[in-house]
Amino acid sequence: ALAETIADRVCGDRVELGEIGLSDDELRALRRIVIVACGTSYHAGLVGRYAIEAWARVPVEMDIASEWRYRDPIVGPGDLVVGISQSGETADTLAAMRMARARGARVLAITNVMGSQATRDSDGVVYTRAGLEIGVAATKTFLAQVAVMYLIALKLAELRGTLSPAGLSDLLRDMESLPRLVEQVIERTDGPARDIAHRWHDAGFFLYLGRHVGLPVALEGALKLKEVSYVPTDAYAAGEMKHGPIALLDERTPVVCVATDSPVLDKVLSNAAEVRARGAHVVAVATEGNARVAEYAEEVLEIPRTDWMLQPVLAIVPLQLLAYGVARARGLNVDQPRNLAKTVTVE
Repeated sequence: ALAETIADRVCGDRVELGEIGLSDDELRALRRIVIVACGTSYHAGLVGRYAIEAWARVPVEMDIASEWRYRDPIVGPGDLVVGISQSGETADTLAAMRMARARGARVLAITNVMGSQATRDSDGVVYTRAGLEIGVAATKTFLAQVAVMYLIALKLAELRGTLSPAGLSDLLRDMESLPRLVEQVIERTDGPARDIAHRWHDAGFFLYLGRHVGLPVALEGALKLKEVSYVPTDAYAAGEMKHGPIALLDERTPVVCVATDSPVLDKVLSNAAEVRARGAHVVAVATEGNARVAEYAEEVLEIPRTDWMLQPVLAIVPLQLLAYGVARARGLNVDQPRNLAKTVTVE
């Protein structure tokens, strides 16, 4: 899925998104981008916000589609509204896209389904090419959505000249390596993630923490655990931990910290130290070769090294495996969680 999504869209040192529906001049002239989505797609959009602002220097607003559409948002000409929906049929996301279009904004759909309603309610579409996803809980489609957001960010950076040619080239090479690195993550972390799941499958609560681009990884990892294992789980920006969630911690609490390499890693490790001081059990997702993380965690799931902004694609995989392992240890059907539908077509 990831390889197909990237595939022919990386052409040497350029990004080719011919289906995007906006000319190069229109992309250069954008004053703002608004991303609207629900659930897993919302978390993919959060990663995209960080990448677009960092690489292309375009201001990005991110909101839950069901909230954005009802708050009378200020949107119009010069804005690009990006609606992300795996099915292309998510009711709230479609309504937000239609409203944006009616107010004069350009609208781009990111979806996995050709001919879906989202493709008809937008000016352009970028497909994730993830293929059929049978399980209700989104996994490979999340990786593909994040990859599309990276491609859009790099296309904007290319057109606006906000990255050096060498910097753009390096990121594109790293993009092309992601499918291979995901395979490595699965090989390295499947066993350790299952071991952790076996030890903690009967925990009454999990807390997930992350900062910056690690926050959407924590949010998505927690969502996966909730969806398939039914274990009460919360995810917070690590800097917010002392504003409430720390009261929940004791020696029976597993805390999953996304501690991959980033400019805020020291802050994440400081938060992990605070967690351990309360007796909680820290499981960290870390970049290989960073020995410091092991000093702050009981267990570490390592991912291969790549550009730090691209690491969410790799960091989510061990958390998906952890959720799968907990659900299996609890004797649950991971493909058909209770009360959930693959496509949310009603409000």
